[in-house]
Amino acid sequence: MENKKYIIFAGVCVLTHVVRTVYEILKYKKKIRPGKLSFAIIFADMALLWLSWFALCGLDTFKINLSVIIMYAGMLLAAIGFGIFLTALFTIKAFETHEGDLMTKGIYSKLRHPMYLGFVFWLIGFPVYCGAGLSMILAVIFVANVLLWRYLEEKELIERYLDYAAYKKTTWF
Repeated sequence: MENKKYIIFAGVCVLTHVVRTVYEILKYKKKIRPGKLSFAIIFADMALLWLSWFALCGLDTFKINLSVIIMYAGMLLAAIGFGIFLTALFTIKAFETHEGDLMTKGIYSKLRHPMYLGFVFWLIGFPVYCGAGLSMILAVIFVANVLLWRYLEEKELIERYLDYAAYKKTTWF
């Protein structure tokens, strides 16, 4: 029964990554224009992605016996990622439809993509905490996917903001 649940959550997790990736590619190719509806859809997609990811890691049947220190380091990494993500979320005033100046205040003065960085930390840290072997393998694939989202967003921001290249030199990730 646990294997079936794992497969279901893995499928949901993969599907939500695919939906977000298709959205990012279509947005980059200017086939769709971000708006309130697309934001709501992607927000729901990401919520489902996170819920399925955490369930998936907990249900992973291929357990790796890691030391307690490594497991708690994984939890710490996931918690730091969550903190970075929340800080970015509360810093930004508008999401996808932000048409104002380039966001360079708060956490954005140090990190260009703090939400993606937080996401990467979750993807790596939580399966380590759970000792979830198959989820660790999926995490590698999903991190590559998040880096694709980041790459596409960087290209869009370079086009949108003249001062983005200078900002990019003074910030990380």
